Amino acid sequence: MPPVIIGSFEEFEKYNGQSLGTSEYFQITQEQINIFAKATHDHQWIHTDPERAKTEGAFGNTIAHGYLTLSIVPHLWEQIVDVRNLKMMINYGIESLRFANPVLVNSEVRLAATLKNVANLRGTVKAEVEVKLEIKDQKKPAFTGVLIFLYHFQ
Repeated sequence: MPPVIIGSFEEFEKYNGQSLGTSEYFQITQEQINIFAKATHDHQWIHTDPERAKTEGAFGNTIAHGYLTLSIVPHLWEQIVDVRNLKMMINYGIESLRFANPVLVNSEVRLAATLKNVANLRGTVKAEVEVKLEIKDQKKPAFTGVLIFLYHFQ
C-alpha cells in the first residue's frame, strides 16, 4: 500500500482517530543486532552470543535489543506516511511504551500506526501516533506506544 501523503495540518486532521496504515515487513538480522550492540555498547549475551543464547537463554536464540526495534521506526514510518511541505520534523516524545514480546533474530516485523490526535499549536503540528510493532506469525506485538512528532510545515 502506498504511503498516505500529508502536506498540511488540515490534511493531517482528516486522519484524526483513524488508521494510517502498516509498513512492509522488515527482517532483523544478527548483523544488525551486532552493529547496534557496538554502537550502544550493549553487548549483553542474549543479543550477541548465538551459541550461549541457544543453550542458556530463555528464547532459544538471540533477540534484538528493545531499543533496536524502536530505532527502526523512522524507516518503517516513512513507508506509512509521506509528510511533505516540511521545514522540519522533531521527535518530541514517546508515551506508554511497552516492550511486550522479544524479537528473535531473523524475525520479520512491521509497524502499524493510528493517528490518536493531531493539534495545531500556533503553527506547529503535534501528532500523537499509536504504534504497534507486529512480529510476523506472532499474536503479541514487540512493542506498543504513542509516538509524538512535531511538524513545522512551510
